[in-house]
Amino acid sequence: MPKMKTKSGAGKRFKRLGNGRLKRGQSHRSHILTKKSTKRKRQLRNPALIADADFDRAKRMLPYR
Repeated sequence: MPKMKTKSGAGKRFKRLGNGRLKRGQSHRSHILTKKSTKRKRQLRNPALIADADFDRAKRMLPYR
């Protein structure tokens, strides 16, 4: 059997944590930042976990990670 390929978009977006969960970056942080509060922009810096509903789908896209 040949190796399975990682979906390239998922490989760029998700990283695995030590407990097996996946982290992802936050959206709404790239432009139109003037109207967003400093608190909101600061909280968007931190990564978030992938939701439980999407975890199995994301795990299939990253077979060797």
